[in-house]
Amino acid sequence: MSAEIDTNKQQNMRRVAMTSLAGTSIEWYDFFLYGTAAAVIFPKAFFPQDLPPMVLLIISFSTFAVGFIARPLGGVVFGHFGDQVGRKRTLVIALMIMGVATTLIGLLPTYQSIGIAAPLGLVLLRFIQGLAIGGQWGGAMLLVTESAPDHRRGWYGAYAQAGAAVGVILANLAFLSVSASMSDAAFMDWGWRLPFIASIVLIGISLYVQLRMEDTDAFKALQAAQADSGAPAEVPRSPVLEAIRRYPRRIMLAAGAFLSVQVTFYILIAFVIAYGLNSPSVDLTRDEMLMSVLIAAGVMVPAVFYFSGLSDRVGRKQVYRWGAILTGAWGFALFPLVDTGSPALITLAVTMGMVFLSMQYGPQAAYFTELFSTEVRYSGASLGYQIGAILGGALAPTIAVLLWNELGIVYVSVYILIAAGLTLWSLSQLEETGGRAL
Repeated sequence: MSAEIDTNKQQNMRRVAMTSLAGTSIEWYDFFLYGTAAAVIFPKAFFPQDLPPMVLLIISFSTFAVGFIARPLGGVVFGHFGDQVGRKRTLVIALMIMGVATTLIGLLPTYQSIGIAAPLGLVLLRFIQGLAIGGQWGGAMLLVTESAPDHRRGWYGAYAQAGAAVGVILANLAFLSVSASMSDAAFMDWGWRLPFIASIVLIGISLYVQLRMEDTDAFKALQAAQADSGAPAEVPRSPVLEAIRRYPRRIMLAAGAFLSVQVTFYILIAFVIAYGLNSPSVDLTRDEMLMSVLIAAGVMVPAVFYFSGLSDRVGRKQVYRWGAILTGAWGFALFPLVDTGSPALITLAVTMGMVFLSMQYGPQAAYFTELFSTEVRYSGASLGYQIGAILGGALAPTIAVLLWNELGIVYVSVYILIAAGLTLWSLSQLEETGGRAL
């Protein structure tokens, strides 16, 4: 009987893990898809064409940043309900909102059709995407880590984390495959909409989670304990405010621990492409640069799983710390390798950067889970993650461009190093949590 119970638990754990990976992959696909379209499609489709091309590009990219602004708000809103009504229900709502918003972007009329309403609608839908991604990470991450055995929480947390790399791959492949299957005119006219409309799949995944998944053991145990005591819930009104009251320092340190990942990740997937296409020493096409990022993201997926599992054996901070050290150092090798103009060396440069990021991003799900108590865990972990995202990721490519133009490319490497240093300091102020019971 006990063997049968163990088998059922393992099967349920695998189902939860794969559902988390699928949901986060398509969620991040939606979020990154917008970034590619903001560079290629949106300046021509959603804004008046009497403006200079560079101004149109800047305006288009500014709408991309709107998603980052909304992410902490999404963390607050979804964190509140995630700690009150459960991880599963809140994740389902976040997934459905993202699926609907991204599908609607694919159906949105252009500026030529509805005038100023087109960019206003685009900004609104991008803001909604940011809200959804702000709430999704906490739900997907807790659904898998709170269900995992204590000694394998890092490994199973990788299923939520690997979705970011898979999302990068899917978003780039979607545009490359659609554009290759039709003429440029057809792609610019209507073909670009297909990858966005495909996000309707996310609605189906959210329904599967609602119908087939149970909430996490930790959350159910909290509810049972409150019911047995006969006392009202420990956090009756606002888990978010309670998390801020109880863990203000820990939330900000978690955000600081995320800076190295966010700064370097967006430099690797966005700025490096722009640098490679505009640097006089690099003579590669856009597709060649994109292929380097695709290969690097592909390597990042198994790396995330390896280092997440390693954190179960040697501790979260040990793996995370070495990831920050190597990321900071690699920044000074990154651009000399890109300057060679060799596709193989550029791919190596981006790939090693992604591997070192995996040493931080992989263990992060389990680490942030273990930093906060169950009744405010969704709120606390989401706030730390999303504050770190907006501080580190929102302006990273823009800051990198300014440093490159004004001071030289080596100062972008210094920027990566400073972010790594802040992450190391934040980690030094946080305790080791590996294997902690929830």
